[in-house]
Amino acid sequence: MNKMRRQSDNYYVERIRSGETDCFAPLLERYGKQVFSLVVKIVENREDAEELAQDVFMKAFRSISAFRGDSSFSTWLYRIAYNMAVSATRKAGVMYVPVDDEMMERTADEPEDDFDGEADSPARLECLNCALNSLPPEDRAMITLFYREDRSMGEIAVITGLSETNVKTRIFRIRKKLFVLIKEMERKKNGTDG
Repeated sequence: MNKMRRQSDNYYVERIRSGETDCFAPLLERYGKQVFSLVVKIVENREDAEELAQDVFMKAFRSISAFRGDSSFSTWLYRIAYNMAVSATRKAGVMYVPVDDEMMERTADEPEDDFDGEADSPARLECLNCALNSLPPEDRAMITLFYREDRSMGEIAVITGLSETNVKTRIFRIRKKLFVLIKEMERKKNGTDG
C-alpha cells in the first residue's frame, strides 16, 4: 500500500473507475484533513463538519465517473465540499453580521497599512477570528481557500463556480469587510464607538 500512496490522483481515479474501489483510501487519506478544515471553517461546528466531510467523500466516490479532469482532483473535491457545506449552513438559517455603508464610511479613511502592524497581537487575532466567524459561509470559505489552503484565484473560481474576476473582486471586498469588522470590534472594546 505504501507504493500506492505515492501515485498521482489521476492514477487512483482511473483504478477506481475500473472497479478497484480500495484505491479510494489513499485519496481519502491525502485530502481528509484539508476537506475537514474547509468544511469546519464554513459550518463552524466540529461534529457537523466531521459528518459533512464523510458525506463529501461518499458523494465524491459515487460521482467519480463525473470527474472529467478539467481541473485537479483536489479542486473537484473541494468544489463538492464547498457546495455541501454552504448548503448545510443555508439550511441551518444562520444569521451573519451585515457590514453596512455607515460602517464602511467610518473606516474609509483609515489606512489598512496601519492594520498590519499589530496583526499578531492576541487582541487583534481574537478580533480577526470573531470577524471571520461573522462572515457568511461563502465569504469564509473563499478566505480559507485563498489564505489557509493557498489556492489560486483560478482554482477558487472552479471550486465556487464564479469567474476568476469575480473571485478577485469578492476577495478584495471580503478583506475590506474584515478590516471594517475588526475596526468596529476594536472601537467597541475600547469604548470609542460612535
